[in-house]
Amino acid sequence: MEKTVERRILDTFRHTGEEAPRQAGRGKRNESVTVEHERAAAAPVPLDKGCSLRHSLRLPAADTGMKRPLGRRYGLWFRLRKLIIWLLGVYIAIPFLVKLCPAIQAKLVFLNFVRVPYFIDLKRPQDQGLNHTCNYYLQPEEDVTIGVWHTVPAALWKNARGKDQLWFEDALGSSHPVILYLHGNAGTRGGDHRVELYKVLSSLGYHVVTFDYRGWGDSIGNPSERGMTYDALHVFDWIKARSGDNPVYIWGHSLGTGVATNLVRRLCERETPPDALILESPFTNIREEARSHPFSVIYRYFPGFDWFFLDPITTSGIKFANDENVKYISCSLLILHAEDDPVVPFHLGKKLYNIAATSRSFRDYKVQFVPFHTDLGYRHKYIYRSPELPRILREFLGKSEHEHHH
Repeated sequence: MEKTVERRILDTFRHTGEEAPRQAGRGKRNESVTVEHERAAAAPVPLDKGCSLRHSLRLPAADTGMKRPLGRRYGLWFRLRKLIIWLLGVYIAIPFLVKLCPAIQAKLVFLNFVRVPYFIDLKRPQDQGLNHTCNYYLQPEEDVTIGVWHTVPAALWKNARGKDQLWFEDALGSSHPVILYLHGNAGTRGGDHRVELYKVLSSLGYHVVTFDYRGWGDSIGNPSERGMTYDALHVFDWIKARSGDNPVYIWGHSLGTGVATNLVRRLCERETPPDALILESPFTNIREEARSHPFSVIYRYFPGFDWFFLDPITTSGIKFANDENVKYISCSLLILHAEDDPVVPFHLGKKLYNIAATSRSFRDYKVQFVPFHTDLGYRHKYIYRSPELPRILREFLGKSEHEHHH
């Protein structure tokens, strides 16, 4: 009994002793948590730091917004730099490409692939206001066909309406002089400024015969200097076979002046010269013209310009040496050139005139140079607008006819 009571007392004591430390431990933990909570609530410094931290966290966002324009500018500059490098690469590559492929330079000389105006039917010259014009097709060589326009003098306009090719061919034998017009590069015989010139010449009493060289317009064949000259020779002979004793003049414009001097030199060598040669906006030779052309401005001072750009032209067999040809021409020569010509510089036409004027071949013939002042604005292809042109032609060609009959 006593032992049992003692055990219960001991157990109670043991139980009470264990609970006290536990409660003390719990109390300490609760006190530490409470103290920490109170410190956190009472101390303003951590909160300020938290607010400061949150504020400092906003600052990078503001910095990023400020840096975005800088990033955009950097991206734009990067793209611009890439574009500049690419353009520089193309600029350097083009001369080598032209040198390796001379046919490219030949295309740029002829520009026969540029057909302006577009969407016109060359079989219908009346659509261009040429109601007294007939369209022909001639065959200078096998596999070569060239389209020809024949505009009769304005005096025959009424009679020409509705007539066929045979009537137009017979009309060449009427008492009117004939002009064979050789156009320049690019475009066709239906070009706007060319059509306007035909109208002017027709109103002055001339037959105008013009054509597209092989490879131009609706003419079939591959363009070359030799081929263009042969086409012109074929058309000249075709005219002479139908025009009887009527004077035949040759008019070349721009690149057509090169064809014209090639043709007339050949005609003089075979002793069948034309009655006169008219050169509108001529150059000396194709190398000097290419060097002076607006297209060559960006490469004019490129190292090895002649080797890269001019030699391939010669390699392609293109010379158009007007300055050499005039030394072998024996007929009257008229040169028309506008001072503000941006394509063929005025000084080249003047230089050609100086060569011709001192040539022995012209000592018995008239050589005349007619400049058109910059203020007139005739540039490369608008000399037909000059109100002085009828008088210039009448005076010059009248003298040429007098020389021809004597």
